[in-house]
Amino acid sequence: MGYSIEVNSANFAAEVLQKSNEQIILVDFFATWCGPCQLMKPLLEKLVKEYDFILAKVDIDKNPDLANTYNIEGVPDVRIVDRGEVQPGFVGALNENQLRQVLAQLNLKSELEKGLANIEIAIASEDFDRACDLFKQLLENYPHRPDLSLQAAEFFIEVHRTDEASKLLAGISEDQREYYSYSQALRQLIEFEAIVQNPGTGELDQRYAEACRLTLEKDYEPALKIFLDIVTTNRSYNNDAARKAMLTVFELLGDQDLLTKEYRKRLMLQLY
Repeated sequence: MGYSIEVNSANFAAEVLQKSNEQIILVDFFATWCGPCQLMKPLLEKLVKEYDFILAKVDIDKNPDLANTYNIEGVPDVRIVDRGEVQPGFVGALNENQLRQVLAQLNLKSELEKGLANIEIAIASEDFDRACDLFKQLLENYPHRPDLSLQAAEFFIEVHRTDEASKLLAGISEDQREYYSYSQALRQLIEFEAIVQNPGTGELDQRYAEACRLTLEKDYEPALKIFLDIVTTNRSYNNDAARKAMLTVFELLGDQDLLTKEYRKRLMLQLY
């Protein structure tokens, strides 16, 4: 975790040039009258609490000599300072995702990214209890990150902690469009888990439960084959469950996946 500091002509050398030998510094040349500067300010303040860098803020109106020295022509102008060298960064306001990409290019990792890396290590070691604890810790530290909630929910489903997954998914609302569809697909996986535990007695029930099991095990192609066969045999089975299940698998795989493309085409041919 880094920190932010107001710098001026008197302390620029000490707080920026010298300290950049120990830590990467982002120098934000801004002006109080600049709208884009004010939009980006809270984003930079947010990210400096997550990443290990120093945010040095320079008001160009109060420090025209620094603006002249570094040829600041428009604001916001963010420079990168590493080992005493002031390098170009970017000019103009960026959104949060773009700022995170800039930090990634500087090989900076957030506390969240470090935590996720530790979770990957725990999962690789099959220490699932530790992975669960680490996820819970991250969720407590980052309660407003739907992407993290989805990652945690997906893992909880895989280790059969569906109640915890359901609570996380319930927190993702329909207006969060970027995440809502995937959250619905994960909700469907929880239903698959219940079906696998208590399948029906009919032949189609058994086949549907088998496809659900394969989906939970991420063995998607044979699962899609069975779902499609059920659609072909009895489209109305369980309120169109097999077709809906295929849409769930497509969401999990993504639109560009080859299986999605192949079986979406097969499904369309079957339906129309």
